[in-house]
Amino acid sequence: MFLTISTRGDAAHPATDLGYLLHKHPDKAQKFSTSYGTAHVFYPEADDLRCTAALLLEIDTLALVRRGKGKGRGGAPDAALAQYVNDRPYAASSLLAVALSGVFSSAMKGTCHARPELPERARPLRIEVPALPARGGPELVRRLFEPLGWTVTAEPVPLDAEFPEWGDSRYARLVLEAEELTLAEALRHLYVLLPVLDDAKHYWVSSDEVDKLLRAGEGWLPAHPEQKLITSRYLSRRWSLTRQAMERLELVRLAEADDSEVEEIDNAVEAETEEEERPTPLAVQRREAILAALRDRGAARVLDLGCGQGELVRELLKDVRFTEIVGLDVSVRALTIASRRLKLDRMGERQASRVKLVQGSLAYTDKRLRGFDAAVLSEVIEHLDLPRLPALEYAVFGHARPRTVLVTTPNVEYNVRWETLPAGHARHGDHRFEWTREEFRTWAARVAERHGYGVEFAPVGPDDPEVGPPTQMALFTIKTEKEAKAA
Repeated sequence: MFLTISTRGDAAHPATDLGYLLHKHPDKAQKFSTSYGTAHVFYPEADDLRCTAALLLEIDTLALVRRGKGKGRGGAPDAALAQYVNDRPYAASSLLAVALSGVFSSAMKGTCHARPELPERARPLRIEVPALPARGGPELVRRLFEPLGWTVTAEPVPLDAEFPEWGDSRYARLVLEAEELTLAEALRHLYVLLPVLDDAKHYWVSSDEVDKLLRAGEGWLPAHPEQKLITSRYLSRRWSLTRQAMERLELVRLAEADDSEVEEIDNAVEAETEEEERPTPLAVQRREAILAALRDRGAARVLDLGCGQGELVRELLKDVRFTEIVGLDVSVRALTIASRRLKLDRMGERQASRVKLVQGSLAYTDKRLRGFDAAVLSEVIEHLDLPRLPALEYAVFGHARPRTVLVTTPNVEYNVRWETLPAGHARHGDHRFEWTREEFRTWAARVAERHGYGVEFAPVGPDDPEVGPPTQMALFTIKTEKEAKAA
């Protein structure tokens, strides 16, 4: 994945000022770690008359598969293969946009402490992207960039040069040229519009993406003729987020037209003196249901398997009846965050003796997990590839064998009730599957029978008469010898 930024200059304003703006010295080749690979910055040419900075992004394809979005969803027969055979290492996308914002963050913000006068100076710029995914074709590329002052050359890339009759691919070679534009403006244009043209993001889009869009779009997005398309695609077509962004953009437009501040426009309703009653988040309802089930079964020593950042562990610590709590997760980073949030380093000796965070994988047996009253697998199983699920089943039910096991997982039938979730999409980008109530019950009954447990089921969240609850919970209890013989 490759991108170049070029500028021209003269003796009074040398082109090598680009190095100051990017905070990257033209005489050095530098590399930077990103979430999914390594970014390299170097200068193919650098003198007073012309300077070019290149950003080369090497993608760690295995990291992209392990941590990426959309793996195995939708039941497509080639879904597993598509994780490995795709255009992500080569075509400009949200991966490149994120690398731009990370490597050139100061330039994107328009700050340069060494030469503070440079960021505000408009300059001639030329940007080249050899492989740009363009859902909408070269015409859409022009509609997006030309209103921003760019001269656009978008040449479609043929599917195969040897067979022109096959037509063009969805990729284009892009060249952007402008005579009077600041570097910060150019980078913000790319940051927003690269993922818009690809019409995909490699990470889960949450509410903070609205703020990112408005920051990067400041000064140009409110008046852009393709504002609605840009906003919708940037926010992965999540309707509620798109509506929120459009409302805020309209306020900005009105404020600019009235030469006033947004706060002056958005003042029709005074601040409420009383807090509005808000629905309890599903995550909170899930933890409450788990805690109630553990108390009902008299559990004192509890495992939180796949504990993530420690939300359930924190709630367990509040109840003194839980005398030993072990949180296990495969992610060292998640455990580090959990430790920080739980403030383990500042916890009193008695409280600290009740809790332990350990790193481990549920794909393998672990003698540290034996002898506990209960184990919780909350929103865990759906993150495993289905062929690896039997290994987890044996590690928990066959080897660790706690007296009680609580498993929660999304009910895919309820997804039609989420207005922000496009049809056919999973609730989280890392979900390998989401089960119907019947599929979950079939799996749970088979696991219980194989390992000597009884199983009951309970809804979590509002139990819709047509599609059931948003979360389904199975409560496994190990059978006594008498119950096992009777069975």
